[in-house]
Amino acid sequence: MSEILPLINHGHRHFGENKVQESLEKWTSIKNDFDEVKLHMIGKLQSNKVKYVIPLFDYIHSLDNLKLAEKISSEQIKQNKRLKIFIQINIGNEPQKNGISIENAEEFYLKCINVLDLDIIGLMCLPPINQSAINYFSKMKLLSDKLNLGCVSMGMSSDFLEAAENGATHLRIGSKIFGNRD
Repeated sequence: MSEILPLINHGHRHFGENKVQESLEKWTSIKNDFDEVKLHMIGKLQSNKVKYVIPLFDYIHSLDNLKLAEKISSEQIKQNKRLKIFIQINIGNEPQKNGISIENAEEFYLKCINVLDLDIIGLMCLPPINQSAINYFSKMKLLSDKLNLGCVSMGMSSDFLEAAENGATHLRIGSKIFGNRD
């Protein structure tokens, strides 16, 4: 918290977190004191944690399967709150990573907006490590344009400049600001 307050006092309003339980402890009182702060869930989200995410967060960057989409939809109705959501794309088609395939992205997107009434604002990706991310970032931009989405969440501390040059609207650069996690 001591690292966050100076940023808030300086005017920074958007923050990302990747662990639900840690976020509850860290952000509940901050969000009560600073209602203009927007919190982004950027980590893997399990469906059993959705009920805790909806009241605290404003954005989810990691919608990666239909079961999770259905849980978010039903929980938003229960809690009468809509979050802005990014669909996570498995841009490198990596079996060890979560996300929707490029081939299934349009069908998944349409189901999310037309059937589940989710506020899908963009796409998110985590390109393969130890490879140039530029080709993956340009694929994401093309897919985002095809789906007519305005936001693309891509780029981290190691590749945020390339992501920005390729259309990223949301960057995840926590370790450049706060240092590496313990």
